[in-house]
Amino acid sequence: MKLNEAQLKQLQDEGWLFLPDYFSQEEVDILKRESDRLFTLKRDEIYLEKDGTPRSAFAVHRYSAIFDALGRHPRLVEPLMQMYGEGVYLHQYKINAKAKFTGDVWQWHQDYGNWMEKDGMPEPKAMNISVFLDEVFPFNGPLMLIPKSHKHGVLESNKDSATTSFPLYTQPEETVERLCEEGGLMAPTGKPGSMLIFNGNLVHGSSGNITPFPRKIVYLSLNACSNYIRKPTREEWLAHQDFAPIEMVADDAILQFRDEAAA
Repeated sequence: MKLNEAQLKQLQDEGWLFLPDYFSQEEVDILKRESDRLFTLKRDEIYLEKDGTPRSAFAVHRYSAIFDALGRHPRLVEPLMQMYGEGVYLHQYKINAKAKFTGDVWQWHQDYGNWMEKDGMPEPKAMNISVFLDEVFPFNGPLMLIPKSHKHGVLESNKDSATTSFPLYTQPEETVERLCEEGGLMAPTGKPGSMLIFNGNLVHGSSGNITPFPRKIVYLSLNACSNYIRKPTREEWLAHQDFAPIEMVADDAILQFRDEAAA
């Protein structure tokens, strides 16, 4: 799958692109069932909220064949190869959950600032791709984006060690206000199977979820192979160090698990 000129221009100008109904309901059902299973596991890669409910499951391709296939899916990989003109590798892979009633916030931040500081990523030649596993409403903690904020490069930030599951470099309130005045604010919502691509320097965050509607989203951070990280300081499952280009699977790779999922 390749992006058209209008889509490429929006990514360049706005820093984000939303593609509704990108995966079929049958594909989503397989992914959703598997994500529910993964969040029952006790692993170092799975972070919990303060009340013990699952918040993030990292490196899911290491312990799930289904999510390994998603991480190598051409619908995710080809658009980034098109943008960068080279192969890409998987820098980070996670499922973020907003539990019903208790899902916590993600503070305003840029991902590339964290990748540069913690992992030694030379340039912002990495993109985030998210796939909705649940319906994302305006009221159950959708991801909020500040369009055009990626054009400011790496912004001054504060280190937040209390709010999120792990230390995060976050943007001050006055910076967020200024950026919203310039670029506005977007919160892409849609059905399960929708996909969002956004720039690693785009400022984003999400509010808590006090509704009875849970929200799981898969996030993959794909980096140009030539832009591999130079000085990683984190666990390998937070910043992968296999810099080989992703070997793509067939387009129907998720559906090949349907019999297993039905068992």
